[in-house]
Amino acid sequence: MRFLTDRKRATGLGSGREGTHHHWQMMVSSILLVPLVPILVILFGAALGGTHAEVLAFFSRPIPAILMALSLIVVVQHLMREAHAAIEDYIHGTAGKLTLIATTAFAYTMIAAGLFAIARIAL
Repeated sequence: MRFLTDRKRATGLGSGREGTHHHWQMMVSSILLVPLVPILVILFGAALGGTHAEVLAFFSRPIPAILMALSLIVVVQHLMREAHAAIEDYIHGTAGKLTLIATTAFAYTMIAAGLFAIARIAL
């Protein structure tokens, strides 16, 4: 049984077949963000008010560095997927494709720069 209207059947517009995959990606990253965001706030709160050397010493320990790296990766990928959904909905054609490429490049650049900074502090 096909769930297409006569108009969609005539124009060939049906399901994009990517909605479920995007939904599951967003659900997984949202579930991961539930514990990571409070942990991120607690980490920043613990380092707040310290001198530069104390903050560097705090974030050079393995657990805070790993939690910061995980938070960075999950938050940026979650935001990238949300941006992709908005771009796909509102920008069409070549401009949409170029915007998707730019958004993806920017997100992965942010992840790489953040991980480099965390590694530089931790090592």
